[in-house]
Amino acid sequence: MTARKLTASTALLLTVPPLLWAGNAIVGRLVREAVPPMTLNLLRWSLALLILLPLGRAVLRPGSGLLADWRRYSLLGLLGVGLYNALQYLALQSSTPINVTLVAAGMPVWMMVVGALFFKAPLRRRQVTGAVLSILGVVLVLSRGDLRQLLALRLVVGDLYMVLATICWSFYSWLLMQPKDRPQVRADWAAFLLAQVMYGVLWSGALAAGEWAVAPRHIDWSWQLAAVLAFVAVGPAVMAMRCWGAGVQRAGPTVAAFFSNLTPLFAALMSLAFLHEAPHLYHLAAFALIVGGIAWSSVPSPAAGPSTR
Repeated sequence: MTARKLTASTALLLTVPPLLWAGNAIVGRLVREAVPPMTLNLLRWSLALLILLPLGRAVLRPGSGLLADWRRYSLLGLLGVGLYNALQYLALQSSTPINVTLVAAGMPVWMMVVGALFFKAPLRRRQVTGAVLSILGVVLVLSRGDLRQLLALRLVVGDLYMVLATICWSFYSWLLMQPKDRPQVRADWAAFLLAQVMYGVLWSGALAAGEWAVAPRHIDWSWQLAAVLAFVAVGPAVMAMRCWGAGVQRAGPTVAAFFSNLTPLFAALMSLAFLHEAPHLYHLAAFALIVGGIAWSSVPSPAAGPSTR
């Protein structure tokens, strides 16, 4: 697999999802008492489906591969729509956004491991070094520059759910790279995403049905919940998935994974904004480490050959 160049436009594409995912973690925690996690995921993607229908209607035409390639879209829908998001909301039932983003900071490592074991992707020394730098930046943010605060964090069952979610997302990102989609779908981002979401909503519905069968709960409808649903459907769902898919196609899953470590940084900055706290020096140092890890890992090694773009 040849190395890919990280351009400014690609970096921007890969920065949007972490920003939206940070907001998703915060609002997911806020409404945990109002709606069950699997149901929240189903509502989110059902709304996203309605948004995508007029944009990606090309996938509904004969010959698009929606039915013929059902195994691929069903798997992408299960990993990226059904499992990842449901597990994240489930994690937020017992864990905090800080803990969830801390666990998710292992994304670059899982991406490299999954790529090496299942997709024959070679490990590069720069990527390993970049992963270390990026994770150090995340740790610096979460510890607020004080190691004692980091040691005070306690992992709960929700953090284990987030580990599973991160592994699912790693497989999803690598599968995006497999050129198995028909040209009319691959060239249309909305059609490609709609194909995944249609199957993903079915998976989400099955998970939500199981949730209600095991422990029935009512939904506390409110304007706050309606606003949250609108946000998670438009932002972390449609916009983030669009930008992530395009970014992965350009930079590759391993380099893209480093951008996910911007999520806890954005989450911390959002918390600062809500609490009206002034930024500190460690935020600047953490930003330098995370961005440095991204930049270092994305530089092609001399043996990697020319860029594919």
